[in-house]
Amino acid sequence: MKIKHLTDKLFKTDTPNKKGNGLFVTTEELIAQRRYAYQWSLSPERHLTSQQAGDVKSVFKGRGMEFEEIRAYAYGDDVRDIDWRVTARKQLPYTKLYAEEKDREVYVLLDLSPQMLFGTKKELKSVTAAKIAARIGWECLQTKDRFGCLIFDGKEPILLKAQNSQANMMFIFKKIASYSKKILTSTILPESSLTKAVRLMQQAIKHRAIVFVISDFNVFSDDLQKALILLGKKADVSCVNVFDCLELNPPIAGEYMVQQGHKNLVFSSDSTVFQTEYTRYFIEKHQKLKNFCRQFHQHYFEQMTGFCDKI
Repeated sequence: MKIKHLTDKLFKTDTPNKKGNGLFVTTEELIAQRRYAYQWSLSPERHLTSQQAGDVKSVFKGRGMEFEEIRAYAYGDDVRDIDWRVTARKQLPYTKLYAEEKDREVYVLLDLSPQMLFGTKKELKSVTAAKIAARIGWECLQTKDRFGCLIFDGKEPILLKAQNSQANMMFIFKKIASYSKKILTSTILPESSLTKAVRLMQQAIKHRAIVFVISDFNVFSDDLQKALILLGKKADVSCVNVFDCLELNPPIAGEYMVQQGHKNLVFSSDSTVFQTEYTRYFIEKHQKLKNFCRQFHQHYFEQMTGFCDKI
């Protein structure tokens, strides 16, 4: 699958109860993602922010092949499917037959924890993440794959089983919208981590499933990495890194006030040392996730907040 970068375009509806104004996402906004779903796709070869177009094969279209039986080799069979062990034993060529999987499970592990409540361009990370999940859902509906979702609110993950129906997708959208709004009044837990959610996903899915983990991976602990490795042994995993433009470039020189817990802190961004260290921190954070995905054969994508509703 691949997602093309989309140009800036706001939804036409301005009805207050139809839009979350970037703070939370509504069911209507998730439904509206259908307009983009067939104009982009996801591919390991491209970042979500890529503006390039082209025919790149989708993981949805390249469904898995499941072993069915072994029979005598017939003219026209692919020689790559010859079973050499059986051929040696029988002294005659035998080939393996495979059946195409018609309804592969596709799950989104959606991070809607309070740590995703950050954004300086149009919308919060949580909203961008929810919209990406919706587009994956619409793509599943088109390709007749079963779509499911595991929502993590920072405390307890909720698993919504994969089904191939629009009614189930609408049910998932309503749950996503509900959690997106609810977390606005939640508190950030220091130990909040996706680890528990990833472990639950690993236990719940079937082999050969496709899993998209959509998060900012702010807490990329050793336990989370181990959980992702185990998940990758059972599924085709893609890590979708949602980040804000302020993570790319340090704030303009000046004094700023930030809140840490119940304390207000003031810091200055004037110094060259601050600017350099700030940039280095986020570059290393992104590179660590990229290297992890490369090492353990998982796909890596990234999406900046505020650039999701583009076409």
